[in-house]
This record gives sequence, C-alpha cells and structure tokens, in this order.
Amino acid sequence: MSADNSSPDVLVPLRNLFNCVKSTRDRVRDGESNECSGTFSLSNFWETLDQAVKTTSQEATKLSLMFSRPPVPSEQVHQPNPSFYHLQMRLTFELIRPFFSFQECAKLADSFRKSILALSTVYFWLPKSQGITLRRAVRDATAEVFEGLVQLLDVILSSPLQSLSQDQLTSTGGVWAACDQFNQLPKDNRSAVLTVLTSNVGLVKDALEEMEQALAESQDPFGDILDDDDMDVRGNQDTYWSQSDRDLIRQCQGLMKASGACLRKLSSAVRNNGRVETEENIAQLDDLADVAKDVSPSIDDLTLSLYPPVDRSAVDENVCKLAFVLKKLLYITRTSHICLEPDVSWVEFLDGAVNHNLEKVQSLLRDSNS
Repeated sequence: MSADNSSPDVLVPLRNLFNCVKSTRDRVRDGESNECSGTFSLSNFWETLDQAVKTTSQEATKLSLMFSRPPVPSEQVHQPNPSFYHLQMRLTFELIRPFFSFQECAKLADSFRKSILALSTVYFWLPKSQGITLRRAVRDATAEVFEGLVQLLDVILSSPLQSLSQDQLTSTGGVWAACDQFNQLPKDNRSAVLTVLTSNVGLVKDALEEMEQALAESQDPFGDILDDDDMDVRGNQDTYWSQSDRDLIRQCQGLMKASGACLRKLSSAVRNNGRVETEENIAQLDDLADVAKDVSPSIDDLTLSLYPPVDRSAVDENVCKLAFVLKKLLYITRTSHICLEPDVSWVEFLDGAVNHNLEKVQSLLRDSNS
C-alpha cells in the first residue's frame, strides 16, 4: 500500500528533508562560488549539471508518487484542456504506481537529500571568472528548482491524507517546469549577456508603445482610474496634458528611442563580436550587462514623471539620469573588445543623439520656467 503520511515514521525524515531543502535553497541564493584552481571545463560543468537536474526531478516525482492514492479512474483523468504537467503527472502515476514501506520512505528521503546536495554542489562549481551574468542565470534557475521543492514538500507535509491533490499536482509540475528550463539557459557569458540585452530591448519597446498609446487617446489618461469625485477635486490641470506637456513628452520620447537604438546596436555587436576566451573579455561583457539593466528602470522613472500632473523637476532629474546611463553604456562599449573599427561610427552617432535629445528636453524645461 502507499505510504501513510500521517505516520510519524514518515513525517520525521520528511521534515528533516524539508529543512535541508530550505537551507540549501538559501545557500544557493546567497552563497559564493568556489575558487577555481586549474582549468575549468564549461562543457563538463553543463553535462554534470544537466544530470544533477534530471536526478533531482526524478527524486521529486518519486516522493510525490509515494504520498499519493492510486490514480483516479481514466474518465476523470481526461478532463478538457488539462495542464500539460498535470496530465503528465497523472499519466506517470498510471504507469509507475509504486509501493513503499515506511522504511523505504526514509530511504527515499535520504536519496532525495543526496540529489539536492549534488545539485547545489555542481552549481557552486561555476566560478565567477566564467561570467557574473552567466552565474546569475544559473543561480536563479537553480534557486527556482529548490523553491519548487520547498513548495512540494510543504504541500505533502500539510496534507493529512495520502491523496494526489490539486496542490500536489501543481507543485510537482512546478518542479518539472523549473528543471525543464535548464535546457533554455545560456551556455556561456556571451549568450547570458545577450539574453539580458534582448530582454531590455523588449522592455524599452513596451514603454514607448505605452506612452504612444496614452498620447493618442483623446480622453483623460486617468479616466479609467479616477471616479467623478476625484475628477472634481483634481481639476483638469492634474488629469490632462497641456500642449506644452505634449511637446515635452515628444522630446523625451526622442531620448527613449535613442535608448532602444543603443540596446539594439549593442545586442548586434555582442552577438557578432563578443568573445569569452579570456577573463578580461568576459568581465567586459558583464560590465555591459550591468549598465544595460539600468536603462529600462530609468525609462520607467522618466515615463512616470511625464504623466499628469507633469513634474518638471522630476523630468529634468530623470532625463539626466537616463542620459548618464546611456552615455556610460556607450563609453563602455567603445572601450570594450566588441567595438571593432566599423562599430565606432554608430557608437559616436548614438552618443551625439543622446546629447542632442537631452539638450532639447532641457531647453523646453528652461523655457517653461522662464
């Protein structure tokens, strides 16, 4: 028969396992990588990590199956449009249907513990010299697996009956999904930096489209938020853009568009010219990613300050901050290995475009204060 999770013999090793998974998760989130002495093989790291992830996924499946009743009848399994992972879990149960004694439960908990410790150990093999951006991506993915395991164990411990509940299905599927994403992780720092840049290109594009849509709407941009009483209190000057506001926004959009152009050209240069053969090149790519990640938040701050009532002092501060981030990004690009001779022209052009748009915005701000 299936294990009875109301038995202390089962719950004690399970609680110990729960605490072990939580502490390992926290160590992965906050811990530093091991110092690499000698040559580090990135291909060997990925091969070993992939195996550790697969083993962890298998151990999670075994544990979930242990604390489950026999499967529901097939007519209850084939529900309309089931989640892929929920269906996969039920089908797995149909095929395997294992049986455990209480002693085997403790044995499986120990096997589970060894698998998660192996996964965390392999993660810590990855040294910072392979790239901070790459390591962050692997860290986040590894921590997500551990977070899924914590949720699964929590569901099992909090369920008094040996049943394959919806929460348990969801938690098990969450662990599988977290493990599956390792196949999509960037395999070196160049790819990891490209992922960061591509993501920020999309965020900047979304911010520009949002502002364009708000400008195109003739009604009050806050019309779907404020009720009639709020409108009476605030007055039109607080909820509508004046023509001078719109002129200011248009100039700010020029700087936003220059931001998108910077990120797109930088992405192309990293894709075509990025190298990871030396620690210096890897560190330069990390520097680019770190600064590029500041572009989207800077645009968000600028966008918020442009909504009515327009706070011109905040706009001035935010355009200067965005221009500073862009010029820093272009400077690092210009001095890094990704900037070959043909790339110098677009770096200089975009630097000039940033200066031009900043001057235009500041000129409008000065005129409005005079």
